[in-house]
Amino acid sequence: MSRPQFARETSTHGEFVRQPNRFTDRITADGTSGWPAEPGRYRLVVSLACPWAHRSVIARRLLGLEDAISLAVVDPIRDERGWRFTLDPDDRDPVLGIGFLAEAYRAADPGFTGRVTVPSLVDTRSGRVVTNDYPRITLDLSTQWRAWHREGAPELYPEHLRAEIDAVNADVFRDVNNGVYRCGFATSQEAYESAYQALFARLDALSERLAHQRYLVGDTITEADVRLFTTLVRFDAVYHGHFKCNRQKLTEMPVLWAYARDLFQTPGFGDTVDFDHIKRHYYATHEQLNPNRVVPVGPDLGGWHAPHGREALGGRPFGDGTPPA
Repeated sequence: MSRPQFARETSTHGEFVRQPNRFTDRITADGTSGWPAEPGRYRLVVSLACPWAHRSVIARRLLGLEDAISLAVVDPIRDERGWRFTLDPDDRDPVLGIGFLAEAYRAADPGFTGRVTVPSLVDTRSGRVVTNDYPRITLDLSTQWRAWHREGAPELYPEHLRAEIDAVNADVFRDVNNGVYRCGFATSQEAYESAYQALFARLDALSERLAHQRYLVGDTITEADVRLFTTLVRFDAVYHGHFKCNRQKLTEMPVLWAYARDLFQTPGFGDTVDFDHIKRHYYATHEQLNPNRVVPVGPDLGGWHAPHGREALGGRPFGDGTPPA
């Protein structure tokens, strides 16, 4: 048997078990965490290929935090040293002055030996990673950075809906967001089939839910929609073939396809998608799954701009606010 793509994160039964987030400090409005929310102090490091990082890019854009939190984009091709800043002059991030995100990890923990992940928020003063806790990052952008939200910014995590959002997010993470990875990186037939069945059972349940309402929770876009979108937008380009999630393509699931197009055509969603980065990352860095590193030409992306008809279900993208300029 060949070595698994992520050996440290593969169980003895062939299941992919995602590593926990190493850095879980929080940036808070009152600064009691030791990391006060301050415009210009933190740099958000992302890969445009990564769905976990894409969440934070969308939230930052929707909330209008572009001037408060700067953005660093790594090369979509991650080598054995991790995420690289080769898209910048001299292959170094112009603000942090480093060539690899791993350097900021070691500044925070010299003994760190795990997998370096995005998104990461890095303190520009010390060069240390504050957090790579991707579920918490977007929630804190909504709740701890309110003083710097744009006028009319949406309520992505409204207090009266948080319990429902959290419950939906837990199901979506387990079966869909992480479920596609559990399919793709399974090293036993049993582990793969278990993940596959859970994935499509959840997609069927989400289709039924969304057949009667425009968004996952409430009548406006919330954190729950952001989290589901980043998996759906990658589904046909990557997960259907590369990760063997091939019962159906997204374009063959009418409700989810219309829902995904609705979000894609909303400012802050589709304009933050980079299909080139997405495809090059997955097909060129998972050598066990794609040893020749050939990147598919398709699928046809034209359908993302087709009318979706979701307005008939009611609901408004940004509630009483306005879309980002």
